Amino acid sequence: MRIEFTKMHALGNDFVVFDAPLERSMLAAGQLSRLADRHTGIGFDQALVLEPPRRAGAAVFYRIFNADGHEVEQCGNGARCIAALLATRGAARGGVVTLDSPAGLIEARVSPGGPVAVNMGAVSFDPAALPFEAPAEADRYRLEVDGESVQIGAVSIGNPHAVLGVDSLEAAPVQRLGPAIETHRRFPKRVNVGFMQIVDRTHIRLRVHERGVGETLACGTGACAAVAVGRRWGLLDPEVSVDARGGDLTVRWEGPEVSVWLTGPAEIAFQGHIDL
Repeated sequence: MRIEFTKMHALGNDFVVFDAPLERSMLAAGQLSRLADRHTGIGFDQALVLEPPRRAGAAVFYRIFNADGHEVEQCGNGARCIAALLATRGAARGGVVTLDSPAGLIEARVSPGGPVAVNMGAVSFDPAALPFEAPAEADRYRLEVDGESVQIGAVSIGNPHAVLGVDSLEAAPVQRLGPAIETHRRFPKRVNVGFMQIVDRTHIRLRVHERGVGETLACGTGACAAVAVGRRWGLLDPEVSVDARGGDLTVRWEGPEVSVWLTGPAEIAFQGHIDL
């Protein structure tokens, strides 16, 4: 069986995009994790599967599978890549295209040869939205993990995020605390973990351990989560430049009940096929 795909990336956060229909066996966790292997498969952080839209006005419905093969709710950089791909197919009229996703409708704006911006919707600090086990909503939570006590912010950007403030991004314990927090018992569905260094009110540096993937070169929803938490802590302005390991993203969030916008580059790396 020959499967066609498009390989894309957003600041090194890389994706393989498949057009449905696909056989059910193709979406099995074991099969996808084998394809995600960078030595023996295609290699990717997430697989994106394009299907017919399920809501009126959308060009496509997309599903997201992490490198471990498990399906998740949302992916900001993945949404930007899909919008860029659809623009090459003539689906972005006037540079605007609406995407349908498990987390809801996503509006995307594509600039010819330039960045792609996506409206990720309103953020939620309700612990139940992640989900996260906490007696009540709070700005900060104390988490006992790996023999120490850390403070986190917790927020949903359509998917769950925990954010820690750090003094030095280089010294941040990403490899040690990332997996430990991801699988912490207080996050029943696991969690993405961001390590944020605040440079000033309009500039942060960020590393993200992604659920089911590990540390990635960039994470779109992770960037949104970090800015939302930093804003909640009173440390950031509405528009923030986010330095990821793979490059720069821009996040704009005015505050509660207002959508968060994520802007940055998205590129097609190559197209190919794999025989299964």
